[in-house]
Amino acid sequence: MSAKITRINPNQLHETPGYHHITVVEAGRTAYLAGQCPLDLQGSLVGPGSLDQQIDQVAANALSALAAVGAQPQHVVRSVIYVCGRETGDLGAAWRRLSSSVIGPAFTSASTLLGVAQLGFSGQLVEVDLTVALPE
Repeated sequence: MSAKITRINPNQLHETPGYHHITVVEAGRTAYLAGQCPLDLQGSLVGPGSLDQQIDQVAANALSALAAVGAQPQHVVRSVIYVCGRETGDLGAAWRRLSSSVIGPAFTSASTLLGVAQLGFSGQLVEVDLTVALPE
């Protein structure tokens, strides 16, 4: 049995491109995943200079982290996406690729998309932070 998750878009707030303004979790356990980076199993940066390749690696890593706690993308209740850069087009491209990735359902909950100046690894362009309502 899973915790009850309700996603809400109040009529008084603007329409969204797929996420919900509010996510309510009724009960259960919660997992807070560390920011998922575009690193391979050996800890090497994947796709230097390629946002698409890095997003694909981040999505694969996030899927593995979710599986490790018995969860799936639809159990995500909050996401924060960090994209290195200030161009709105890059942020939008990152959102679209993540939303259509193997973890796409994670981004239907409350979500924040941020353009940042620097991330933790040299050449890193994207990172995803997820909060999960664990299935029981």
